[in-house]
Amino acid sequence: MTVRDSQRAKVYDAEQLVRGVFDRADEHGARTVELYGSQLTLPIERRFASVESVQSYADKVLALNWVRSRWDRAAVAVRVRSRAGTTAAHYEAAGNVLAVPLHTGGSAWALRELVILHELAHHLESAPGSVAAHGPEFCDRYVELVDGVIGPEAALLLRTTLLGCGVRIG
Repeated sequence: MTVRDSQRAKVYDAEQLVRGVFDRADEHGARTVELYGSQLTLPIERRFASVESVQSYADKVLALNWVRSRWDRAAVAVRVRSRAGTTAAHYEAAGNVLAVPLHTGGSAWALRELVILHELAHHLESAPGSVAAHGPEFCDRYVELVDGVIGPEAALLLRTTLLGCGVRIG
């Protein structure tokens, strides 16, 4: 029996908003944004140029001591491959594969840190398929990865945006 993924659309909506904030910060060179009345200085979000650079990044994230001690599945390597479609990146649990669309039509929207950490959060699930793919447990892992890898400011932006879109975390 497959668990219903009732938060998927809300998670994707929140992620699109967060990516938009990072994109605007990059475009305008202003790293400071207002979040619920507080000034927040965003860290730089890494971007990637190829499957090889995403693979190197994923390997390094999974090798971090705190990631290894937190999630047993960090010891399981992922394989990154290009994906023909342009609308989504995805994780294939059967082969531990992270599939990302590359540069198409002048856009490389998926070749960015937030997207890769999302897919790695799927990989780190202890029992794939036992809980909703974008459920509270996933969201907690995702925010924790963003916190430890990109930084607490990015995690705060992601967490508050997820919550603002009605996503349950935890």
